[in-house]
Amino acid sequence: MHIPDGILPASLCIAGYGATGAATWYSLRQINRDRNPQAQIPKASLLTAAFFVASWIHIPVPPVSVHLVLNGLLGTVLGYYAFPAILIGLFFQAIMFGHGGLTTLGVNAIMMGIPALIAYQIFQMRHWFKTRSGNITLSLFAFLAGAVGLGLAAAIFFVLIITTIPGELDVNTERNAIYGLMLAHLPLMLIEGAFTAMLVLFLNRVKPELIGD
Repeated sequence: MHIPDGILPASLCIAGYGATGAATWYSLRQINRDRNPQAQIPKASLLTAAFFVASWIHIPVPPVSVHLVLNGLLGTVLGYYAFPAILIGLFFQAIMFGHGGLTTLGVNAIMMGIPALIAYQIFQMRHWFKTRSGNITLSLFAFLAGAVGLGLAAAIFFVLIITTIPGELDVNTERNAIYGLMLAHLPLMLIEGAFTAMLVLFLNRVKPELIGD
């Protein structure tokens, strides 16, 4: 779900870099409000590495295959650290694997990073609901955060690609291919939501401070 070089117009790529700069500044500002921001760096580094390699894990959804993104997971566990973590992961994916591109790095960061921050806010909503079975609430909001994070990124990808199909291509064929790819991400939303919920429940059992307050 990375947008490669040469697809988007230059103006949109420049706007993507501007928006990424603003989102990075905002995220770092929120991070610096922590009493000890450096304490979260090992956790952020570990999940950045997980995000980095996730694009190699392909799941066949005939007639296409999709790969894990994990942006919702990063948002759920890392909070505001998620945006810079995703930006760093995307940069190394572009230069080492050719996933995405450098001209579209800003757009890709917004496409995956903003939904990650929204996923974090969704996960924080669990505090609004006090139930006897805390694990049910925890797993439900973790699932929603993981699924919505991926779903929003896929929706942004869909809008960007469907509205910028180059004129020299067969528009109908390209649109059908994009529609098929988007439908394939529906089961991936369930997979990422379930994976996020399982990981959060595990962390809550063995080291609850890793998932924050």
